[in-house]
Amino acid sequence: MNSQSPAVRKNAEALRGASRLAVQATRGVMGLVEEVHCTIASGPSVLGRPLERPARAVTGWIYSTLQEATRHVGAGLDAVLARLSPWLGDSAPGPQREAVVSALNGVLGDALEAQGNPLAIPMAFRVHGQPLCLEPEALRAALPEAGSRLLVLVHGSSMNDLQWSRRGHDHGAALARDLGYTPVYLHYNSGLHISRNGRALSALLEQLVACWPVPLESLTLMGHSMGGLVARSACLAAEAEGQAWRPLLRGLVCLGSPHHGSPLERGGSWVDVLLEISSYSAPFARLGRIRGAGVTDLRFGNVLDEHWEGRERFGWGGDARRGVTLPEGVACYAIAATTAKALAERLPGDGLVPVDSALGQHALPELTLRFPEANQRIIPGANHLDLLDHPEVYATLRTWLAS
Repeated sequence: MNSQSPAVRKNAEALRGASRLAVQATRGVMGLVEEVHCTIASGPSVLGRPLERPARAVTGWIYSTLQEATRHVGAGLDAVLARLSPWLGDSAPGPQREAVVSALNGVLGDALEAQGNPLAIPMAFRVHGQPLCLEPEALRAALPEAGSRLLVLVHGSSMNDLQWSRRGHDHGAALARDLGYTPVYLHYNSGLHISRNGRALSALLEQLVACWPVPLESLTLMGHSMGGLVARSACLAAEAEGQAWRPLLRGLVCLGSPHHGSPLERGGSWVDVLLEISSYSAPFARLGRIRGAGVTDLRFGNVLDEHWEGRERFGWGGDARRGVTLPEGVACYAIAATTAKALAERLPGDGLVPVDSALGQHALPELTLRFPEANQRIIPGANHLDLLDHPEVYATLRTWLAS
């Protein structure tokens, strides 16, 4: 059975994670400054940079000494905090700290995980911010009112499960009250590749369904923003592996999900390209490359490994997706928001995701996700986050999910 992360985070672990991140950032800035210093000292590129070798020898010695000193400082801090762990105690993460850690994971999550940083978020199902232990008796105790209609909510990039509650409204809680669903919320590291999170979600769903304390009639997945892509990826993984939860899936709801990407990620890719044109600005292209794998997946809406494997994440490559469809036999729904006050022929998006992308529409027929027309909705005068608490969004969800 799955071992979930504890609800209470050791204060020492949080401090160790933050100190490691600070030391890594310092060393990264040093490397950036060293590269700029060496470029300037090497002489004009039109003359073949005649002083590059002596300049690199001098700057290399200076900065390697600084890097080593910083590394030792970081190791010392880590050791001290580890010894202080019993004295620093534990605390339940508050909403503000959860939001900061979630944002860090959205931007740097793959690096945090690779470096074993304690700030990396392990995937877990949670209710009221408390992780669920996926064992029958533990689930029965944690969810005494569990019913036969399971609703799993998947948050978006750089967010967390607590942020489904906005301005006093939570779609999951409202659907539990009005339609008898039992909501469970996914908490995950949104800086990892969407396909990795999709496989992990599929595996967790397999455990959750097997341990559910009452017979299940239906399972519905609801994803906001990136969460819709993670849910789609989980469906594909379950179909490929023949997992038992997939036949129980009755509904898939996507709220502002960038099925065909977001212009902001594409803009970030162009910044990388432009910075590398000049040797003097090229070192700064590293700053654009701190984007996590999950963020770069949003360039086109990658949901499978084959969409990104063997491709340069920060290069300006083409769209590698081919013929990805919605899950068969499932009622699939899509809601898009537009900042326009009234519906017109051409609509702006919600500030992050274009309307066409959120509705799965694409110029190429083989890439179009065919949400039935009756299962599409555009909400005027709303932004990306408004999808979490807009009255028209909830009224639509209640109508769709009542059957």
